[in-house]
Amino acid sequence: MGSSVCQNTVSDELLIWWGLVQKQRIGHIPFILSRLKKTTCSDLTHQNLIKRYYQSKVYQTDNNPLVSLIIPTRDGLGILKQCISSIIKLSTYKHYEIIIVDNDSQQPATKAYLRRIQRLNNVTVISYPHPFNYSAINNFAVKQAKGEVIGLINNDIEVITPTWLEKMLQYVMREDVGCVGAKLLYPDMRIQHAGVICGVGNVAAHAHRFFDKNASGYLNRLNYAGEYSAVTAACLLVRKELYQQVGGLDETHLTVAYNDVDFCLKVRQLGYRNIYTPKAVLFHHESISRGKEDTPKKLKRYRSEVKYMWNKWGDVLNNDPMYNPNLTRTKEDFSLRDDF
Repeated sequence: MGSSVCQNTVSDELLIWWGLVQKQRIGHIPFILSRLKKTTCSDLTHQNLIKRYYQSKVYQTDNNPLVSLIIPTRDGLGILKQCISSIIKLSTYKHYEIIIVDNDSQQPATKAYLRRIQRLNNVTVISYPHPFNYSAINNFAVKQAKGEVIGLINNDIEVITPTWLEKMLQYVMREDVGCVGAKLLYPDMRIQHAGVICGVGNVAAHAHRFFDKNASGYLNRLNYAGEYSAVTAACLLVRKELYQQVGGLDETHLTVAYNDVDFCLKVRQLGYRNIYTPKAVLFHHESISRGKEDTPKKLKRYRSEVKYMWNKWGDVLNNDPMYNPNLTRTKEDFSLRDDF
């Protein structure tokens, strides 16, 4: 198993690789148990460990799956046109359909645009003339979607990376992967979403929010694809079969907030991994269409959703397996807890 010089490093790497193989049996021990020392170990030792303990597999998307991009909207013509135009003009992956769910738009200009845009072969407009319920709207559209893959897309999303669909499909077509989320930026080029951390804030928060788009982040996590307990539904891909298997979004208890976190946790509960990839980059003009939680009615509904999430997922929210328990529960910057 390598020379004595490398023995400690080999043992440490065996521990890491065994953890990957037995990922369902990982727990948190918030203490430093091992330190890696600089060695002159050969890369051959590393390769032998990988071959022996972790079988690699190359995943292809040769079957060219149809992706159903579901975009709920109610008026907001400017952001909707920007979203649709960026998808059509910039996306290099062309095997998709766009399903616009019109949630009772009232403005004549919006209605005229929807009549025009649905003349395109791969664009469908369906009507949902009921009170706003984000979960119900998407579940309604998924039932009518033709694609093997579902894409939940906010109408305030704007494509930056032309290959965004290819980069997300690389993961979502893997048999062990559930949901895939993208790197989302504010218009000022700061990060809006790079994975979701459970238990930070009231229920969950976006990892590295407000970091510069070129930042590396905690342990370089902004620069490589990695597993999180959840990703945002502002731009989320998942196989339709899996979406339906977990019952879709919760349209009874989570009509507006945290339905995506609940959905991802249901997917993860079945043994699938939720992945964030920095290779798919899009703008998110956050909550332009829905607005803020700033009325008594909205605040009452929001508090109910927070309570529901803690009652249902309290164990995960108290101990996100993808987040070090020594880190802060009040900010998204991966800093140490105040009482550390």
